Amino acid sequence: MTRKSQRRSHSSRAARLTYAAAFLVVACLVPAVGQDIRGLEVCTAEKQLDRRTGCLQANVEFLQQALTKLARETQDRMAKADHDLATAQAEITELKSTLAKLNTELGQMKVKADSSGKK
Repeated sequence: MTRKSQRRSHSSRAARLTYAAAFLVVACLVPAVGQDIRGLEVCTAEKQLDRRTGCLQANVEFLQQALTKLARETQDRMAKADHDLATAQAEITELKSTLAKLNTELGQMKVKADSSGKK
């Protein structure tokens, strides 16, 4: 290898190492974000089995209540959407009948205009 190619090789390694070091520094500075569910307790801190069991049962009850609440809210939203859909369909039906009535009247007016124009 010539000296120029050795320098390029050495400088590219140094650049890669610099980028890797910078990446590691940035990665270490960014705090890890954990997802925390409000209302849940950390049960692994309990040493006594009965307290740990109680903690887990409390978590299960909390999650069941949250699930029930979300199911109720979803059911309410679906009922409202069904009601809105039924209202929209009724309005569409009414508008279609009005349009058909207007088209009939327009046809009758055209017939009258044609018959009066021929006279």
